[in-house]
Amino acid sequence: MELRQLHYLVAIAEEGHLGRAAARLYVSQPAVSYALKNLESALGVRLFDRHSGGVTATPAGCDVVAEARRTLRQAERIRTAAERHRQGEMGVLRVGFEASGAGELTTRARARFARDRPGVRVEPKRFDWGQEAAALRDGRVDVAFVWLPADLTGLHAEVVHTEPRVVGLPTGHPLADRDGISVLEVNDEPLMWTERAPREWVDWWAVNPRPDGSAPRWGPTNDNVEEMLEHVAEGAAICFAPSSMAQYYSRPDLSWVPLTDVEPLRVALAWAEGTGDPLVLGFAEVVFALAEGRGRRSKGAEHA
Repeated sequence: MELRQLHYLVAIAEEGHLGRAAARLYVSQPAVSYALKNLESALGVRLFDRHSGGVTATPAGCDVVAEARRTLRQAERIRTAAERHRQGEMGVLRVGFEASGAGELTTRARARFARDRPGVRVEPKRFDWGQEAAALRDGRVDVAFVWLPADLTGLHAEVVHTEPRVVGLPTGHPLADRDGISVLEVNDEPLMWTERAPREWVDWWAVNPRPDGSAPRWGPTNDNVEEMLEHVAEGAAICFAPSSMAQYYSRPDLSWVPLTDVEPLRVALAWAEGTGDPLVLGFAEVVFALAEGRGRRSKGAEHA
Protein backbone atom coordinates (compact mmCIF):
# COMPACT_ATOMS: atom_id res chain seq x y z
CA MET A 1 0.00 0.00 0.00
CA GLU A 2 1.37 3.42 -0.98
CA LEU A 3 0.68 6.93 0.31
CA ARG A 4 -0.27 7.85 -3.25
CA GLN A 5 -3.15 5.37 -3.10
CA LEU A 6 -4.31 6.85 0.19
CA HIS A 7 -4.27 10.36 -1.32
CA TYR A 8 -6.42 9.03 -4.18
CA LEU A 9 -8.78 7.34 -1.71
CA VAL A 10 -9.35 10.51 0.32
CA ALA A 11 -9.90 12.60 -2.82
CA ILE A 12 -12.47 10.12 -4.14
CA ALA A 13 -14.34 10.16 -0.82
CA GLU A 14 -14.40 13.96 -0.64
CA GLU A 15 -15.35 14.51 -4.26
CA GLY A 16 -17.82 11.60 -4.52
CA HIS A 17 -16.84 11.25 -8.16
CA LEU A 18 -13.84 9.63 -9.87
CA GLY A 19 -13.58 12.31 -12.55
CA ARG A 20 -13.59 15.19 -10.07
CA ALA A 21 -11.09 13.35 -7.87
CA ALA A 22 -8.81 12.91 -10.88
CA ALA A 23 -9.07 16.61 -11.76
CA ARG A 24 -8.23 17.56 -8.18
CA LEU A 25 -5.22 15.23 -8.18
CA TYR A 26 -4.07 16.32 -11.67
CA VAL A 27 -4.07 12.74 -12.94
CA SER A 28 -6.21 10.84 -15.45
CA GLN A 29 -9.49 9.23 -14.40
CA PRO A 30 -8.26 5.77 -15.50
CA ALA A 31 -5.30 6.18 -13.12
CA VAL A 32 -7.67 6.88 -10.23
CA SER A 33 -9.95 3.97 -11.18
CA TYR A 34 -6.97 1.61 -11.46
CA ALA A 35 -5.59 2.69 -8.08
CA LEU A 36 -8.97 2.19 -6.41
CA LYS A 37 -9.44 -1.23 -7.98
CA ASN A 38 -6.00 -2.34 -6.81
CA LEU A 39 -6.58 -1.04 -3.29
CA GLU A 40 -9.94 -2.79 -3.01
CA SER A 41 -8.33 -6.00 -4.26
CA ALA A 42 -5.46 -5.73 -1.78
CA LEU A 43 -7.79 -5.04 1.15
CA GLY A 44 -10.40 -7.59 0.12
CA VAL A 45 -13.37 -5.23 0.61
CA ARG A 46 -15.43 -2.92 -1.58
CA LEU A 47 -14.71 0.66 -0.56
CA PHE A 48 -17.19 2.51 -2.77
CA ASP A 49 -20.55 1.80 -4.36
CA ARG A 50 -20.67 3.04 -7.95
CA HIS A 51 -23.82 4.76 -9.24
CA SER A 52 -24.82 7.14 -12.03
CA GLY A 53 -23.99 10.23 -9.98
CA GLY A 54 -20.55 9.06 -8.92
CA VAL A 55 -19.50 6.96 -5.94
CA THR A 56 -20.51 6.61 -2.28
CA ALA A 57 -18.31 5.12 0.41
CA THR A 58 -19.44 1.79 1.83
CA PRO A 59 -19.32 1.27 5.62
CA ALA A 60 -15.93 -0.36 5.14
CA GLY A 61 -14.90 2.52 2.90
CA CYS A 62 -15.83 5.11 5.55
CA ASP A 63 -13.62 3.37 8.11
CA VAL A 64 -10.72 2.95 5.69
CA VAL A 65 -10.92 6.59 4.54
CA ALA A 66 -10.84 7.79 8.16
CA GLU A 67 -7.69 5.75 8.78
CA ALA A 68 -6.20 6.96 5.49
CA ARG A 69 -6.64 10.56 6.61
CA ARG A 70 -4.89 9.84 9.90
CA THR A 71 -2.06 8.06 8.10
CA LEU A 72 -1.57 10.94 5.67
CA ARG A 73 -1.49 13.45 8.50
CA GLN A 74 1.16 11.41 10.29
CA ALA A 75 3.18 10.97 7.11
CA GLU A 76 3.15 14.72 6.58
CA ARG A 77 4.39 15.27 10.14
CA ILE A 78 7.27 12.89 9.43
CA ARG A 79 8.16 14.81 6.28
CA THR A 80 7.97 18.13 8.13
CA ALA A 81 10.18 16.85 10.95
CA ALA A 82 12.80 15.69 8.46
CA GLU A 83 12.61 18.99 6.57
CA ARG A 84 13.09 20.89 9.81
CA HIS A 85 16.32 19.04 10.58
CA ARG A 86 17.53 19.24 7.00
CA GLN A 87 17.28 23.01 7.04
CA GLY A 88 18.38 23.38 10.65
CA GLU A 89 15.17 25.15 11.62
CA MET A 90 13.07 24.93 14.75
CA GLY A 91 9.95 24.16 12.79
CA VAL A 92 7.53 24.86 9.95
CA LEU A 93 3.91 25.94 10.33
CA ARG A 94 1.65 25.73 7.28
CA VAL A 95 -1.31 28.09 7.51
CA GLY A 96 -4.24 27.51 5.16
CA PHE A 97 -6.72 30.11 3.94
CA GLU A 98 -8.86 30.90 0.94
CA ALA A 99 -9.08 34.13 -1.06
CA SER A 100 -8.89 36.94 1.51
CA GLY A 101 -8.87 34.55 4.48
CA ALA A 102 -9.90 36.35 7.67
CA GLY A 103 -9.01 39.74 6.25
CA GLU A 104 -6.12 41.56 7.89
CA LEU A 105 -6.29 39.16 10.87
CA THR A 106 -4.70 36.47 8.68
CA THR A 107 -1.66 38.57 7.80
CA ARG A 108 -1.27 40.12 11.24
CA ALA A 109 -1.36 36.72 12.96
CA ARG A 110 1.25 35.23 10.64
CA ALA A 111 3.49 38.29 11.05
CA ARG A 112 3.26 38.35 14.86
CA PHE A 113 3.82 34.61 15.16
CA ALA A 114 6.87 34.81 12.88
CA ARG A 115 8.24 37.75 14.89
CA ASP A 116 7.77 35.93 18.21
CA ARG A 117 9.29 32.70 16.85
CA PRO A 118 12.03 33.71 14.41
CA GLY A 119 13.23 30.12 14.06
CA VAL A 120 9.88 28.94 12.67
CA ARG A 121 9.11 29.21 8.98
CA VAL A 122 5.47 30.18 8.44
CA GLU A 123 4.16 28.99 5.07
CA PRO A 124 0.86 30.48 3.82
CA LYS A 125 -1.12 27.99 1.71
CA ARG A 126 -4.03 29.30 -0.35
CA PHE A 127 -6.91 27.02 -1.32
CA ASP A 128 -9.87 27.51 -3.59
CA TRP A 129 -13.53 27.36 -2.71
CA GLY A 130 -14.28 25.44 0.48
CA GLN A 131 -11.14 23.27 0.44
CA GLU A 132 -9.39 24.47 3.62
CA ALA A 133 -11.04 21.93 5.93
CA ALA A 134 -10.20 19.05 3.58
CA ALA A 135 -6.59 20.27 3.45
CA LEU A 136 -6.44 20.08 7.23
CA ARG A 137 -7.86 16.58 7.32
CA ASP A 138 -5.43 15.19 4.75
CA GLY A 139 -2.40 16.88 6.29
CA ARG A 140 -1.60 19.51 3.67
CA VAL A 141 -1.73 22.28 6.31
CA ASP A 142 -1.36 22.41 10.08
CA VAL A 143 -3.91 25.12 10.87
CA ALA A 144 -6.36 27.05 8.68
CA PHE A 145 -8.75 29.97 8.54
CA VAL A 146 -11.92 28.21 7.39
CA TRP A 147 -14.85 29.98 5.77
CA LEU A 148 -18.11 28.69 7.22
CA PRO A 149 -20.25 26.75 6.59
CA ALA A 150 -17.80 23.85 6.31
CA ASP A 151 -17.52 20.19 7.26
CA LEU A 152 -15.59 20.36 10.55
CA THR A 153 -15.49 16.60 11.11
CA GLY A 154 -12.32 15.67 12.98
CA LEU A 155 -11.41 19.31 13.58
CA HIS A 156 -11.40 21.72 16.49
CA ALA A 157 -12.64 25.13 15.35
CA GLU A 158 -13.44 28.50 16.88
CA VAL A 159 -14.93 31.50 15.11
CA VAL A 160 -12.38 34.32 15.19
CA HIS A 161 -13.66 36.75 12.57
CA THR A 162 -16.86 37.98 10.95
CA GLU A 163 -17.37 40.39 8.10
CA PRO A 164 -20.28 41.58 5.96
CA ARG A 165 -20.81 40.37 2.43
CA VAL A 166 -20.74 42.42 -0.75
CA VAL A 167 -21.87 41.95 -4.32
CA GLY A 168 -19.34 42.27 -7.13
CA LEU A 169 -20.58 44.06 -10.27
CA PRO A 170 -18.99 45.28 -13.50
CA THR A 171 -18.38 49.04 -13.23
CA GLY A 172 -21.02 49.86 -15.84
CA HIS A 173 -23.79 48.02 -14.03
CA PRO A 174 -26.85 50.16 -13.11
CA LEU A 175 -26.44 49.23 -9.42
CA ALA A 176 -22.69 49.79 -9.27
CA ASP A 177 -22.94 53.24 -7.66
CA ARG A 178 -25.36 52.26 -4.91
CA ASP A 179 -24.43 52.48 -1.21
CA GLY A 180 -26.16 49.17 -0.51
CA ILE A 181 -28.19 46.47 -2.27
CA SER A 182 -30.80 43.99 -1.07
CA VAL A 183 -30.25 40.45 -2.24
CA LEU A 184 -33.75 40.54 -3.74
CA GLU A 185 -32.69 43.39 -6.03
CA VAL A 186 -30.30 41.06 -7.85
CA ASN A 187 -32.65 38.07 -8.11
CA ASP A 188 -32.64 38.28 -11.90
CA GLU A 189 -28.87 38.61 -12.24
CA PRO A 190 -26.88 35.48 -13.18
CA LEU A 191 -24.73 34.56 -10.19
CA MET A 192 -21.24 33.07 -10.27
CA TRP A 193 -20.88 29.72 -8.49
CA THR A 194 -18.57 26.72 -8.35
CA GLU A 195 -18.81 22.97 -8.62
CA ARG A 196 -15.59 22.62 -6.64
CA ALA A 197 -17.20 23.31 -3.24
CA PRO A 198 -19.76 21.34 -1.19
CA ARG A 199 -23.36 22.16 -2.07
CA GLU A 200 -24.13 23.54 1.39
CA TRP A 201 -21.28 26.02 0.95
CA VAL A 202 -22.49 27.03 -2.52
CA ASP A 203 -26.08 27.56 -1.36
CA TRP A 204 -25.02 29.64 1.64
CA TRP A 205 -22.96 31.98 -0.50
CA ALA A 206 -25.72 32.19 -3.12
CA VAL A 207 -28.38 32.87 -0.43
CA ASN A 208 -30.39 29.93 -1.72
CA PRO A 209 -33.28 30.08 -1.18
CA ARG A 210 -33.73 33.84 -1.18
CA PRO A 211 -35.88 35.56 1.50
CA ASP A 212 -38.89 35.42 -0.82
CA GLY A 213 -38.43 31.67 -1.38
CA SER A 214 -37.03 32.01 -4.88
CA ALA A 215 -33.87 30.36 -6.17
CA PRO A 216 -30.86 32.23 -7.58
CA ARG A 217 -30.40 32.51 -11.29
CA TRP A 218 -27.28 30.43 -11.73
CA GLY A 219 -24.60 31.87 -13.99
CA PRO A 220 -21.20 30.54 -15.12
CA THR A 221 -19.11 28.29 -12.89
CA ASN A 222 -15.54 28.95 -11.82
CA ASP A 223 -12.69 27.13 -10.08
CA ASN A 224 -11.03 30.05 -8.30
CA VAL A 225 -11.21 33.74 -7.45
CA GLU A 226 -9.40 34.93 -10.56
CA GLU A 227 -11.80 33.13 -12.91
CA MET A 228 -14.80 34.45 -10.98
CA LEU A 229 -13.64 38.06 -11.21
CA GLU A 230 -12.91 37.79 -14.92
CA HIS A 231 -16.50 36.67 -15.56
CA VAL A 232 -17.88 39.50 -13.45
CA ALA A 233 -15.67 42.16 -15.06
CA GLU A 234 -16.79 41.14 -18.55
CA GLY A 235 -20.44 41.39 -17.51
CA ALA A 236 -21.31 37.69 -17.68
CA ALA A 237 -22.54 37.52 -14.07
CA ILE A 238 -22.33 39.00 -10.60
CA CYS A 239 -20.74 37.47 -7.51
CA PHE A 240 -21.15 37.51 -3.74
CA ALA A 241 -18.01 37.82 -1.61
CA PRO A 242 -16.74 38.94 1.81
CA SER A 243 -16.07 42.65 2.17
CA SER A 244 -12.31 42.06 2.52
CA MET A 245 -12.27 40.85 -1.09
CA ALA A 246 -13.20 44.38 -2.16
CA GLN A 247 -9.88 45.51 -0.66
CA TYR A 248 -7.65 42.61 -1.63
CA TYR A 249 -9.07 42.16 -5.14
CA SER A 250 -9.61 45.75 -6.18
CA ARG A 251 -9.86 46.23 -9.95
CA PRO A 252 -10.83 49.27 -12.06
CA ASP A 253 -13.40 47.24 -13.98
CA LEU A 254 -15.20 45.98 -10.82
CA SER A 255 -17.46 47.64 -8.26
CA TRP A 256 -18.20 46.22 -4.82
CA VAL A 257 -21.47 47.16 -3.12
CA PRO A 258 -22.56 46.04 0.40
CA LEU A 259 -25.37 43.49 0.63
CA THR A 260 -27.71 44.92 3.24
CA ASP A 261 -29.87 41.96 4.24
CA VAL A 262 -27.74 38.77 4.39
CA GLU A 263 -25.88 37.22 7.29
CA PRO A 264 -22.14 37.94 7.49
CA LEU A 265 -19.32 35.54 6.73
CA ARG A 266 -17.92 33.75 9.78
CA VAL A 267 -14.32 32.56 9.69
CA ALA A 268 -13.09 29.87 12.07
CA LEU A 269 -9.54 29.01 13.03
CA ALA A 270 -9.33 25.22 12.81
CA TRP A 271 -6.84 22.42 13.36
CA ALA A 272 -6.89 18.65 13.78
CA GLU A 273 -8.84 17.61 16.86
CA GLY A 274 -6.63 16.40 19.70
CA THR A 275 -3.38 17.81 18.32
CA GLY A 276 -0.67 18.68 20.80
CA ASP A 277 1.54 20.43 18.26
CA PRO A 278 3.02 23.43 20.13
CA LEU A 279 3.34 25.45 16.92
CA VAL A 280 -0.36 25.03 16.12
CA LEU A 281 -1.44 25.85 19.65
CA GLY A 282 0.96 28.79 19.80
CA PHE A 283 -0.40 30.18 16.56
CA ALA A 284 -3.95 29.78 17.88
CA GLU A 285 -3.03 31.81 20.97
CA VAL A 286 -1.75 34.62 18.75
CA VAL A 287 -4.91 34.58 16.62
CA PHE A 288 -7.21 34.54 19.65
CA ALA A 289 -5.36 37.44 21.27
CA LEU A 290 -5.60 39.54 18.11
CA ALA A 291 -9.25 38.59 17.55
CA GLU A 292 -10.26 39.38 21.12
CA GLY A 293 -8.48 42.71 20.85
CA ARG A 294 -10.74 43.54 17.93
CA GLY A 295 -13.83 42.05 19.58
CA ARG A 296 -14.24 39.51 16.77
CA ARG A 297 -13.75 36.13 18.44
CA SER A 298 -16.96 34.15 18.97
CA LYS A 299 -17.67 33.26 22.59
CA GLY A 300 -19.36 30.07 21.39
CA ALA A 301 -16.66 27.73 20.16
CA GLU A 302 -17.51 25.24 17.44
CA HIS A 303 -16.29 21.68 17.79
CA ALA A 304 -16.63 18.81 15.35
